Amino acid sequence: MNRLPLTAALSALLLLTGSPLAQTAAPQAFAPLVTSAGVRQTILSNGLTVLTKEVRGAPVVSVQVFYKIGSRNEAPGVNGIAHQLEHMMFKGTVDRPVQFGRLLGALGADFNAFTSYDQTAYHETVQREKAGAVLALEADRMVQAQIDEGKLAGERKVVLSEIEGDENDPQYRLSRAVQAAAFPTSPYGLTVGGTRKDIEGFSADKVKAYYQKYYSPEYATLVIVGDFQTSAMLAEVQKYFGGLGKPGTKPVTTSVPLVGTHSEATLGSPAAKAPIVLKEPGATPLLSAVYPLPDINHPDTAALKVLDFVLLSGRTSKLYTALFESGLAAGGGTSPNQFLNGGWYEVNFTPAPGKTVEQLDAALLGAIADVRQHPVSAVDVRQAITQIRASEVLGNVSVDAQAGSLGMDATTAGDYRYTDRLLAALTRVTPADVQRVAQKYLADGSRTVGYFQPTAAQAGAGGSAPTTATQEAFNAGPAVDPAEVARYLPAFPAPGSASVTLPEQLKLPNGLTVFLLRDAGTPTVALSASVRAGREFDTDAGAGLVDLVAGNLLSGTTTRSAVALSRLLDGVGAQLSPSASRFGVSIGGASLSADLPTLIEGLSDILQHATFPADQFKLTQARAIQAVKQADDSPGSVAQKVFRKTVYPAGNPWQVFSTQATLAGLTQADLSAFYRAHYRPDTTVITLVGNFDPTNVKALLTQKFGSWQASGPAPSVNYPVISKPAGIVRANPPLPGKTQAVTYLGYQSIDRADPRYYASLVLNQVLGGDTLSSRLGTELRDKQGLTYGVSSGFSAGRVAGPFIVSMQTNPADTEKAVQAALSLIGKVRDEGLSETEVSTAKNTLTSQFTVGLSNPAALASTFTSFYSDGLPLDELRLYSQKVGAVTLAQVNAAAKSLLDPQNIVVVTAGPPSAK
Repeated sequence: MNRLPLTAALSALLLLTGSPLAQTAAPQAFAPLVTSAGVRQTILSNGLTVLTKEVRGAPVVSVQVFYKIGSRNEAPGVNGIAHQLEHMMFKGTVDRPVQFGRLLGALGADFNAFTSYDQTAYHETVQREKAGAVLALEADRMVQAQIDEGKLAGERKVVLSEIEGDENDPQYRLSRAVQAAAFPTSPYGLTVGGTRKDIEGFSADKVKAYYQKYYSPEYATLVIVGDFQTSAMLAEVQKYFGGLGKPGTKPVTTSVPLVGTHSEATLGSPAAKAPIVLKEPGATPLLSAVYPLPDINHPDTAALKVLDFVLLSGRTSKLYTALFESGLAAGGGTSPNQFLNGGWYEVNFTPAPGKTVEQLDAALLGAIADVRQHPVSAVDVRQAITQIRASEVLGNVSVDAQAGSLGMDATTAGDYRYTDRLLAALTRVTPADVQRVAQKYLADGSRTVGYFQPTAAQAGAGGSAPTTATQEAFNAGPAVDPAEVARYLPAFPAPGSASVTLPEQLKLPNGLTVFLLRDAGTPTVALSASVRAGREFDTDAGAGLVDLVAGNLLSGTTTRSAVALSRLLDGVGAQLSPSASRFGVSIGGASLSADLPTLIEGLSDILQHATFPADQFKLTQARAIQAVKQADDSPGSVAQKVFRKTVYPAGNPWQVFSTQATLAGLTQADLSAFYRAHYRPDTTVITLVGNFDPTNVKALLTQKFGSWQASGPAPSVNYPVISKPAGIVRANPPLPGKTQAVTYLGYQSIDRADPRYYASLVLNQVLGGDTLSSRLGTELRDKQGLTYGVSSGFSAGRVAGPFIVSMQTNPADTEKAVQAALSLIGKVRDEGLSETEVSTAKNTLTSQFTVGLSNPAALASTFTSFYSDGLPLDELRLYSQKVGAVTLAQVNAAAKSLLDPQNIVVVTAGPPSAK
């Protein structure tokens, strides 16, 4: 195993941080890992559980409220009521009759909510001075939410639209059928989002009764993580929440269902013996299976977690070898889902072109049987444990992630320290444990399996499927003037001025640019690299080449095979993820601070020595072809492709998209030639943000990249100047069998250097930058109920990109929605915006800017992208100032010059009736 021994890892940490560390652990022992250090639990007299954790580094605070109710509390007849109530919690309160998305948006919060099996949660991350205001809003809607028939009717349409959106995806439909068959008498067999029949049957009284039963302090866990003083924050919590509920109430341990139901436990449910076969419209065959598992607190949970990583966590894992390396699978994954009263192991895979689900299933069963019959190696088990531990640390660097983890642990496992217990238990898992749980839970007879077999598309086909949590885009309610919103905002101190600490810049003699920013508050390092080798270099004849090159960077080098690369990184839990975009290939990465040398070694190897082995190329080529086939069945993907090809003429880089034919025509030699020409130090930038010693890291980077050389001028791309369309140009690519349509409206617009750029940011924020508070969201969603989601944006980068409005609609409503959008764009252009709208938008943008840069990974990515776009990093320091300087006159002038509803491309992809 190519993992650094602990002593070597500690030595590396000394090298990178320059800090003395006592080397007391045995070389092969896992060091103790505690994630809940610094967490304080407080129980108010009304039963509210409060978890606080002070985290310095960024001036932000995450406030999250978890209620111990979810779809686990439901039964047929009330399926989806928790999700429906979640939507109603944004409809305003008795004291604040304003859509709460508007209030949170005005605070510049990064916010959302979700419903899962064991909980419903609401989360906001804001500037630290606004944390008290968020507490006031959460306390208000805990007890005073307005739920009446009028508001419920409007939000019912939004929830039903959400379900219709799921129905477009065959994977959802298959998963729902398998889940229902696997757990026919358990709430865990229900869909989290609910069923159309049940949702249509909810009355305001029924939803309100559910609200009054469960939304009270004793059912809630309030989590606050970020930059604050605990004593002062607890005083704020007492101020807003202390008077709610009844004194002397104890926290609820386990919430009971609203109505009677069968056993909640899933383990031991009878499995369907024959595969469920769905023959419905779709692009590709699919396989989905579930195996019942015990609850999250079961002693076998740690071994099951290790088993999952042994089965599928990298190129050396069992299922990767059996399914992907064999060429049988084009995509898919596994997941152990364990909840309060049960769980399941879920597997979903897509066959590669020319392969069948039956072939794929046979290989899947064979690989799992091998783990049941033969102990896995100690090396594999140790590597899995290392990856899990590292991913736990790397995934919880930001304050919102830490708060979310604490809340999930407290409500699903009943203990906010659950992750610490799991991490400790992981270190005791042995190969025998892994084999034992595989034999106990992954027997062939335990599973329920389903096959999706695509048929010729038929209009109206569809279904919905379960997910472990909903993802929301909330209805903003009737139009409200920003001044009215401000009237209901809780008071808060003026935030401090947003500031950004800029990194140190280093340029090697070969032209490689490096940015280094030390953050001693985290035991991790975030890496962001970019090479100017993006899709802009694709051609119509060879489209897809750029993505295949990026996708094969980890497939092997002159010094390491794909397996050796995987062992190098997986052995320490480090992460490297290359992906292509229009203007570059981005490589995101992360590691524990001690393992930064390994991360840099891997990055250096793939950027300089990739070889694109023929066998790996063929496998990734087949997967790419299958991905394009699936994209051609997605209304969103098709709408985007046709929109670009309509706006831009042939030969323009913006209109190039890969097809099955262009991908099939590419060769290994094509990849190698592109790599040699475009992967070069003078077009590469590397950013590191985290806990390291800059002097030592500079020496390491010089050592690893200093000999990398480029010859000749760097490749460049020409973007021809184009004009707007003459009149309204329409295209309607048909996709029969879909339940919703996706529409793109727009035309070529500005680049990042345009003097109107900052005015366009403010303009767009009001027009459609935020569905909850924008003009488009108010008009199309709330007043007319024509769309579930709508947004707008200017793709203003290094070169001019399009202005786009996108929305999803019921096919019957598409034309109304298009006309409403065009009318509103014209109204904003002709009449302009108000001073209050502009002022609110500016405050929102500057607040969101501060919150958005609080995550080290996001900060590293921002530094890299700014440099790649040709912008000075000092622009980050000036962002708030420049946004604040935008005037109403400038915004209205930008509206007149940038908005043009009379000359616009309108593309709708969906059922033939979506016109």
